[in-house]
Amino acid sequence: MLKIDLHVHTVYSPDSLIRLKELVFWAKQRGLDAVAVTDHNQVEGALKFAKETDFLIIPGTEVSSRDGHIVALNVHETFPRGLSAEETVEQIHAASGIAVACHPFALFKGSLGKHANGKFDAVETINASASPFKRSVKKAEAIAANLKLPRVAGTDAHYAPAIGYAYTAVDAAPDAEAIVKAIVAGRCEPFGKQVPLGLKLKKHYTFFKRKITSTLK
Repeated sequence: MLKIDLHVHTVYSPDSLIRLKELVFWAKQRGLDAVAVTDHNQVEGALKFAKETDFLIIPGTEVSSRDGHIVALNVHETFPRGLSAEETVEQIHAASGIAVACHPFALFKGSLGKHANGKFDAVETINASASPFKRSVKKAEAIAANLKLPRVAGTDAHYAPAIGYAYTAVDAAPDAEAIVKAIVAGRCEPFGKQVPLGLKLKKHYTFFKRKITSTLK
């Protein structure tokens, strides 16, 4: 079984601090076998990182549909913003990727809520950055059960030490294509806990510190 954090943002997302060396270091520290890089509405960072390390990077993106955010996994292109959830999922499938209903009931995250439907390939039932955490997990578990969809987990990390607080165990070979096929087949299980408040506060402090430093240069 592979341990994979299926939802990580890098410096290619404007609200993330994670650089490649930090991503690989913390992923290994947490005992992960792979990480999905899912920057907001673009895939450039994921593809670049995948070329620059031997650590397994699954290329992905978090798409801003008009109904809420959708994680696309094993894709090599971006998708238009503002389409409906169904149209976005169709485009992801046309690009040979899989569509995950990420943090469907978290607050302040552009969640899909009841727009999650059976056309998705999986539901992110554990998002380690979601708030309120227990409520979001409970409601995501319920919709995954109702739709009979596989369940996955990721941290939604924007700060490297948060990587791996949630992960998906996947019964697959260490290959992006094999991993997404295993997820669709349901050979996966979500694990994880909430990112500690102290880490969240440190992320915000470090983020604003870097912003101020770059502004003063």
